[in-house]
Amino acid sequence: MDIKKIVSEMTLEEKAGLCSGADFWHTKAVERLGVPQMMVCDGPHGLRKQDLAADNLGVNVSIEAVCFPTACALACSFDKELIYKLGQALGNECQAEDIGVILGPGANIKRSPICGRNFEYFSEDPYLASNIAASHIRGVQSKNVGTSLKHFLANNQENRRMTVNAVIDERTLNEIYLAAFETAVKDGKPWTVMCSYNQINGEFGSENKWSLTEVLRDRWGFGGFAVSDWGAVNDRVKGVDAGLDLEMPASGGVNDAKIVQAVKNGALSEEALNSSCERILGIIDRYIKGRDNNAVWDKDADHALAAEIASQCMVLLKNEEGILPLDKSKKIAFIGKFAKEPRFQGGGSSHINAHKVSDAVSAAAKYAEISYAQGYRTDEDVTDEALLSEAVELAKDSDIAVVFAGLTDLFESEGFDRSHMRMPECQNELIAKIAEVQPNTVVVLHNGSPVEMPWLGNVKGLLEAYLGGQAVGEAVCEILFGSVNPSGKLAETFPKKLSDNPSYLNFPGEGDTVEYREGIFVGYRYYDFKEMDVLFPFGYGLSYTTFDYSNLRVSVSGCSAEVKVTVKNTGAVKGKEIVQLYVRDCESSVIRPVKELKGFEKVELEPGEAKDVTFSLDRRSFAFYSIKTHDWFVESGEFEIMIGKSSRDIVLSETVYIEAPDKMPFVCTMNTTIGDLMQIDCAEKYLGKLIEAFAGAMEGNSDGDEMGESTKLMMEHQLRDNPLRVMVSFSDGNITHEEIEEIIGKINRELNN
Repeated sequence: MDIKKIVSEMTLEEKAGLCSGADFWHTKAVERLGVPQMMVCDGPHGLRKQDLAADNLGVNVSIEAVCFPTACALACSFDKELIYKLGQALGNECQAEDIGVILGPGANIKRSPICGRNFEYFSEDPYLASNIAASHIRGVQSKNVGTSLKHFLANNQENRRMTVNAVIDERTLNEIYLAAFETAVKDGKPWTVMCSYNQINGEFGSENKWSLTEVLRDRWGFGGFAVSDWGAVNDRVKGVDAGLDLEMPASGGVNDAKIVQAVKNGALSEEALNSSCERILGIIDRYIKGRDNNAVWDKDADHALAAEIASQCMVLLKNEEGILPLDKSKKIAFIGKFAKEPRFQGGGSSHINAHKVSDAVSAAAKYAEISYAQGYRTDEDVTDEALLSEAVELAKDSDIAVVFAGLTDLFESEGFDRSHMRMPECQNELIAKIAEVQPNTVVVLHNGSPVEMPWLGNVKGLLEAYLGGQAVGEAVCEILFGSVNPSGKLAETFPKKLSDNPSYLNFPGEGDTVEYREGIFVGYRYYDFKEMDVLFPFGYGLSYTTFDYSNLRVSVSGCSAEVKVTVKNTGAVKGKEIVQLYVRDCESSVIRPVKELKGFEKVELEPGEAKDVTFSLDRRSFAFYSIKTHDWFVESGEFEIMIGKSSRDIVLSETVYIEAPDKMPFVCTMNTTIGDLMQIDCAEKYLGKLIEAFAGAMEGNSDGDEMGESTKLMMEHQLRDNPLRVMVSFSDGNITHEEIEEIIGKINRELNN
């Protein structure tokens, strides 16, 4: 396709028309110039493709598809190769269904545990979220199918999501919320990026030139097209000028006409419109050239893959007295409706019409004979006394009770945020009653985000299955009965209660404004800095085997480092371990977290086997975002390299010195403080004389006699936060304004040479 030639031959009306959908799921064709339609489809963990006769809003049924584990589960695998494999399967499915772009993945940060859409997002940590998203994107696009990385930017709540203004300072935006997308864009190279509904610092995501052009294209080199979230467009003409190429869904021609009129009256340049058309045509061209008409979709094979993936994502949170794996010779009771009708996905636009679903009761038959009781209802949060009584009696008559619980669609879904972190009270009551009569109680959770656990101290086992996709029943049983060793670790912190969360006082905001006042201290960055007790920390997860870490080696070269550590399986069964690398700046001029994730690797080991795990740290691994330079900045100094099993379980560390060429701009003025000048080497020789003269005046010692060291030290402490102009005001004539100005000039000249 000769894209520039096609654009040159298009009418103004055709150009404007190309920049909005033909309907809910297709781009517009330009038949006279040989440009076909392209279909897009909801994702990101399966296809929500609707038949053309179906209701586009999703009220009616979409085609049967395979529902893979959702993002909240996938991130807990910490496994980039596994996520790539998932992406390949999705890409193949898209080829079989003639889909050009699948909408996803979602890389938004989990700012609060009660965001209703957290099940679609990866993590509270931007490094993990962005790297997992990049693997997902590469996997899908390896099959010549596009992705749409979403929702760019700062879509961290469902409350007023179409109008709310996210007010975020520059450093926080770059270190947390942009960083969650950055690696996904730079390394994953998505074909498209989807803007968010909300405003970012006063500008809607659909018309935010700073985010769509200055950051996404100019800074990160994004080359695809930007598409609106469905219904996110506020001012279409302003959006085109800002870099929003495609409006979805169709506008009925209304916004197309506005674009035409804006070009005609000079409010919008035709060059900007041409650029949008070229970017859209570029992706359509990739879709055409990448079509695989021979792609075959084996839904049963993908179901098996979904089970494999789910088993690698589940997190074993508690295992007292080795109650898991389950003893198959014991009388085992499965209790809870989710054991037979699992909640395996969230509600909303990502809801998949699963072609089949495996439940734990059926899947357990290959391992042991189990009994079942429903225990609770899911249509409302009311205790059914008959169901509760039946479940308690079954538990009492068994050797082990496994309770399947979690959140229902009434509690979490796209479209609304949770108001609390509690599970349905009928389920909490069930677990408490079961634990009273059965000391060997295990809980399996099906939820998309953290919950409070008032019963935790009374159960022996806890398995977090999250929303594990349609094969979740098989995967859960593989973990419970030990055919698969649990290897997932939490991609988010589980706080003890909602009010512990750093965003608590400012979520979801007031009216149409939400202020991100917690700044960079999101998730474990906050909990670890405050040394706050949590239910389960970021990166935490147990195994049926044990691992030993040793022989940490760090080799530094400038602003980069290579880190190696030896990991050994010291237990009796084969298992996988997630090795986490955190970095701490030992002394910084700005407030920084006590540790930040900068590397992770998953390694599989046989009993007794040891392997070296290698990490490469670049300049960015040691940097913070400076609001002075408006860029990433590394300060020379000591950094601690920490290897951990979680953010709270650091097993090895080594301190290294990083020599950075970065130079922070500094201009000395009359309002520069003495303390700031004390940090600058070239200023020291001038400061000594100033402090001596000032101290002399304070002591009435105007004849220039040298003061004692203790007096000098005291004066330095007292003067640290005072600006230079104070020296003139309180020096009793010993220091003049002109002398200060002369010193300022000398310092600035030395700093800038």
